[in-house]
Amino acid sequence: MNRSILGFANLLLAALVIGTVFGIWLGYDPSGLSAAAWVEQQQHAVSALNTILPALGAVTIALTLASAVLARGDRRAFASLLCACACFVAVGLVTRFENQPINAIVLGWSPSAPPLDWTAWRDRWWHWHELRAGLGVAGLSLLIAGQLALARRG
Repeated sequence: MNRSILGFANLLLAALVIGTVFGIWLGYDPSGLSAAAWVEQQQHAVSALNTILPALGAVTIALTLASAVLARGDRRAFASLLCACACFVAVGLVTRFENQPINAIVLGWSPSAPPLDWTAWRDRWWHWHELRAGLGVAGLSLLIAGQLALARRG
């Protein structure tokens, strides 16, 4: 695959995934929501995003790793792309082992009768989401820096 096409696809998918994560962080702080509103919002978001985002994230990781391998001759670009890949892997691990298990639990709740400790689950989910949002933005920044370094090199 042409390195320019690979870089374009890599940037596009990473921006879509991390943009979605960032948008959730920016616009969906759950602290002011009632139990019913949060459960309904969470169930809807999980139903809409729980399959497509991890799949796009996995492709983003693969493309970032491929970009890094192709950038081996440029130490700055290689290091930046490899660190971006590590950030994206960390986002995936947080999602898989922290957020998704909570999502699975919340999917079984009735919005009209959530458990008494629903705020603890909400706050735990939000904590992990904030971490993955930060890691994702760092990864996207490193990816952009790496791709710009490659573009300058020609």
